[in-house]
Order: sequence, then C-alpha cells, then structure tokens
Amino acid sequence: MDTLALTFSTGWASGVNAYLVVLVLGVADRLGDLSQVPDALGTWPVLAAAGGLYAMEFVADKIPYVDSTWDAISTAIRPTVGAVVGVLLAGDADSLDQAVGGVTGGVTGLLAHLSKSGGRLALNTSPEPVTTIAASLGEDVAVLGVVALAIRHPHLAAAIAGLLLIAGLVTACLAARLIRRGWRRWKARPGVEPLFSWQRPR
Repeated sequence: MDTLALTFSTGWASGVNAYLVVLVLGVADRLGDLSQVPDALGTWPVLAAAGGLYAMEFVADKIPYVDSTWDAISTAIRPTVGAVVGVLLAGDADSLDQAVGGVTGGVTGLLAHLSKSGGRLALNTSPEPVTTIAASLGEDVAVLGVVALAIRHPHLAAAIAGLLLIAGLVTACLAARLIRRGWRRWKARPGVEPLFSWQRPR
C-alpha cells in the first residue's frame, strides 16, 4: 500500500511537471540511498536529462500561450513518465503489481495534466504574465512538496495529491464553462463576422 500511495502521488506530480518528479526522486536517491526509490532514477544520465528538460520547462511554463503549446507537446510525455515511474516503483514485485503501478501512475498523470492544461488555457484568456508565472511557481512548489513528502509519508502525500487533483479538475471544468460562455457572447455581438462562409446565414 505504501508503494501504491507513492505511485499515486508521483503520478499526480508527473502530470503537472514530470521532469521535476524524476529530478527530485533521483536526487533523493543519490543523497539518501532510499530503498523505495529505484536506483535507475539516480543515475547521472537520468539526472542530467531531467535537469536539462526541467530547465526548459521552467522557462516555457511561465510564458503565456507558450505554456499551452508546451502542455500540448507534453500530453503524451507526462502520463507516460507517470506510468514508467509507477512501474519502477513496483521494483521486483510481480507483474500484477507493476501493471497496477503503471496504470495508477499513467491515469493519475493524465488527469493531472488535463486539469493543468485546462487551467492554463483559462489563464491565457487574460495574457498578462503575472498570473501565469504565479501559477507555474505554485505548481513547481506543490510538485516538489508532494514528492518530497511522499518519500517519507506516502499516505499523507497521496491524500494531498488527491485533493489537489480534484480541485484542479473542478477548476478546469469551471474554466472551460466560462470560456465557452464568453465565446458565445463574443460571437453574438453585432458586427462580428463569422470566420467561415458556412457559418454565415443564407
């Protein structure tokens, strides 16, 4: 159950910032030689790759519209990292445990990614950089805190990750509804021409 809780927490975190998850787990394994963290994540090539990619994401994630483009590119990457980390956390367990770990990490990562992407699209309707930077820094701190906590207290971290996941999904749904409502109002304004000929009344 500790492994499943750890997998759930890292799965959520991977959906928000996959490279930071790998970096935190790898550094923790390097410094503490932790039994619950796979040694593969603490190798220098993995740490170098995770560090370089996190540096790129750190910049891209804080620029309006660039962050949404980065999210689109990461749609397959973040859930995949969550699934791979889940399988690695299962370690030498039987194939069923590895499958459960992979599914838990992948599905949780996908849901967290969708909630983050939806929230960022809503923020970009007002494309000033302050809210985007604040949201990105908040996500980085949350990922760092949840993964660090999960290493020592996996069940508490999983509970926090679950609350953050629910809050993110609810926020993304509300944001999507507001965006659709605003789009309908904008299209209904007098003088707004449809973009395509098939939208014009005959």
